[in-house]
Amino acid sequence: MVILLACLALLLGCQGAPPPPVREVDGMAALAYARAQVDFGPRIPGTEGHRRMAAWLDSLLRARADSVTVQAWVHVNKAGDSLPVRNFIAHFNPKAARRLLFFAHWDSRPIADADTGSRAKRPVPGANDGGSGVAVLLAMADALKKRPPSIGVDLLFVDGEDYGIFAEDVDVLIGSRYFARLVAPEARPEFAVLLDMVGGKGAQFRKEGYSVTAAPNVVDVVWATASRMGYAAVFPDEAGGSVTDDHIPLQQAGIRAIDVIPEFGTATGYAPWHTIDDTTDKLAPETLKAVGDVMMGVVREARKVE
Repeated sequence: MVILLACLALLLGCQGAPPPPVREVDGMAALAYARAQVDFGPRIPGTEGHRRMAAWLDSLLRARADSVTVQAWVHVNKAGDSLPVRNFIAHFNPKAARRLLFFAHWDSRPIADADTGSRAKRPVPGANDGGSGVAVLLAMADALKKRPPSIGVDLLFVDGEDYGIFAEDVDVLIGSRYFARLVAPEARPEFAVLLDMVGGKGAQFRKEGYSVTAAPNVVDVVWATASRMGYAAVFPDEAGGSVTDDHIPLQQAGIRAIDVIPEFGTATGYAPWHTIDDTTDKLAPETLKAVGDVMMGVVREARKVE
């Protein structure tokens, strides 16, 4: 009798808790998207690889999203060169008043400045640094096409994040700064999530410092969703370091933006960062899937974040 009552209590308790969101992102498809990007060669503004990647991305998004906005402009760099750059924004359920934004950068770095010798002068392949975030967004686009969202979702692909010198704040975060300057009041998302270097084998994503400061409630929702979906090992409930990244210009524009990124200098960080070893063999479909599933979980639950 005691056992029966305990089982009944457990059953009633389970009935009272909502089930976690369904895992719906295809990790192998995301990995294929990452490989396709690297196959274009360096995606540096002004290069053939960049041009081909832009055409490919535009085509894929138009086949999946309800509508696509392209922001194209010329950025004059520190040396006085004119760089053709563009952001892509894929809109799902564009008439919805409530909107969430997920974004990543699609360019790759011109020089492997974290490398040594002659290697440091070569371009970074950008499999994880750039390629993985785009890959997850594209896998999310597949899921959103298959099952349209109840709220508005925008997927933003920013250009020129990794072009210049971060230490001098020169020619970096180009696309996110452009987007933040031009975003219309009616298009402002409830919050935004940046995905950067989200495909590494064994990666873990701790709570990035600037994200916790600017949007603690958004951080809590994302990490709680990860835990409920069984991804607590990938998204440990721990504080991480602070990183200057594409979420900063959006924060400065008043948008609650957070960054999902591995913590540098740790065993679960990403050693090939800014080196020529940032290749697709360093990626894992399981990591890409985990990140994509959590982002889609946030979309499907559509929880209001105060």
